[in-house]
Amino acid sequence: MAKEGDYTISNIYQGGYSSFNQYPSLSPEDTVQAKDLGLTTDLRSANILQEINSKLSTGVKHIEISPVPLNVFESIPKQHFKEARREAELVGAELTIHGSPNLEASGLTQQGFSESNRESTERQMDNIMNQAHELNPNKSAPVTFHSSAMLPGEIIPKGQKEVEDILIINKETKEIGKIPLKEREFPGEEEISREEEIKRTNERSWTGQLNSLEYTQRYGNRFIEESGFLKAGKEAEEKAGKEISPKEEEAVGLFNSGQTYLKDSYTKLKDLYDTAAIYSKEDDKKMLNELKNRIENKAVKIKKINGNGEKIALMQEILQDGLKTLNKIAPPEIHRPLNEFAKDKTTTTFANVAFGSYNKFKDNAPILSIENPPAGGAFSTGKELKDIIIKSRKKFVDIAEDQGISRSEAKKQAEKLIGVTWDVGHINMMRKHGWESKDLIKETEAVAPLVKHVHLSDNFGFEHTELPMGMGNVPTKEIIEKLGKEGYKGKKVIEAGNWYEHFFEQGGLPFKPTLEGMGSPIYKDGPSWNQTLGFQQDYFGGYGLMLPQQHLQMYGSGFSQLPAELGGQIQGAQGSRMSGKPME
Repeated sequence: MAKEGDYTISNIYQGGYSSFNQYPSLSPEDTVQAKDLGLTTDLRSANILQEINSKLSTGVKHIEISPVPLNVFESIPKQHFKEARREAELVGAELTIHGSPNLEASGLTQQGFSESNRESTERQMDNIMNQAHELNPNKSAPVTFHSSAMLPGEIIPKGQKEVEDILIINKETKEIGKIPLKEREFPGEEEISREEEIKRTNERSWTGQLNSLEYTQRYGNRFIEESGFLKAGKEAEEKAGKEISPKEEEAVGLFNSGQTYLKDSYTKLKDLYDTAAIYSKEDDKKMLNELKNRIENKAVKIKKINGNGEKIALMQEILQDGLKTLNKIAPPEIHRPLNEFAKDKTTTTFANVAFGSYNKFKDNAPILSIENPPAGGAFSTGKELKDIIIKSRKKFVDIAEDQGISRSEAKKQAEKLIGVTWDVGHINMMRKHGWESKDLIKETEAVAPLVKHVHLSDNFGFEHTELPMGMGNVPTKEIIEKLGKEGYKGKKVIEAGNWYEHFFEQGGLPFKPTLEGMGSPIYKDGPSWNQTLGFQQDYFGGYGLMLPQQHLQMYGSGFSQLPAELGGQIQGAQGSRMSGKPME
């Protein structure tokens, strides 16, 4: 740095502009070492042997197999997992698996929830855990699954108190719905809240069904009462061989309609009773049991009677008593927040998968590491992911205790075998909801003690972009610091799908750009990778040989004699900044 008059002239070129070296507080011993970084296999290829070979040639010591989509993973022959393990052992590398992000652990689909679908997903995860054990039979290694695949999250934009819409699920039909959270303008209305809106929805649903029941019951009774006398007269005249009048014929039709309405009402009553018996509160269930005791004999008798007269009378009595009771109880909680429902099913799946693996492989069981999905998906924040882990571990302990394992041992294994894969690029996407770097750091801090694995990718906070670190605005240094010792020393896998897509031909594998962008040291105490920029051109070293040499030679221009990082033709590290021939 030099001073001239009122001006200060500083060194304007410090190497890689995205380097961790811009943070003087980061000591050399805390920088991310090359040995702590890993690469993924090509997401499109089942040829993991070729992929592992190409990645190992860079010197990387950690490779993650990425089976996306599921049919690609299914295309990997089982023998290849054993061969991949032998390859890794030869060079001292480690292998892990990223389970398909398309697996929805909750069992939810766009059509709603299916327990059979949840169980199918659980079996697919079991299979991936088995393959992971084939890769690492003598130790526990992380296997990553997303906390959700297709389930939308409820994101509260920065500066707002609530979400715009509440996602709900009907516990009976398993259908997914949405409740808009809108301000109430009618005088006397309470301030909107998700609890109040779900309560309103349950009330409207229950009241509507009761109104429908009362309507059909009322019309059934009315038609039967109005036509009963004439219908009886018609039957008597038929026996006597007399001619039937048009009014008597009409009465028969009206009576039959009334009977149909009554039977429909009786069916609705049974359905509503079943709903209330399952989803009502305990005090209301007592009233339902009392109703059951009063009508049980009549209900049994209805099934045995062939004639319509007595059957109709018994139905009318049961309907009157049933409607009176159902109108007294509180609306059953049929609609439930989708987030709560999905969390319960998701943690059941994860707990079952983790315990099933432990049951087979004991101390060498793979670690089930749950990843935050791209922002917008369910359970994508640190606080939500922490809750998923805690609940999954608790269910693991409950399953283990039922199998005769001591609670202390079960807790120890749950903490070892269920943890977090923290994806720094995914959490950075919360910026599109107005979040700032400090918010991302807080989410990292919330989940830090549970982290078993880290995924590195950079983006600008809006799209699910995957670039090497230092090429976007992920606050990498602060995130790694919040992860603590494991954050620095644990394995960090570089996910750079967009780099492969757009820049692979020019830039090669994303390993070296990541080393440069993170200021990783070449040796333990030596210079960092971003300080090699003067020796060879790479991504952070300017634009390379960009000027047309033929044009310069024909028409003349001294710019060709500038260093390449400034657009010229002269390679760096050949003297001073302005070395080369003077401008002609």
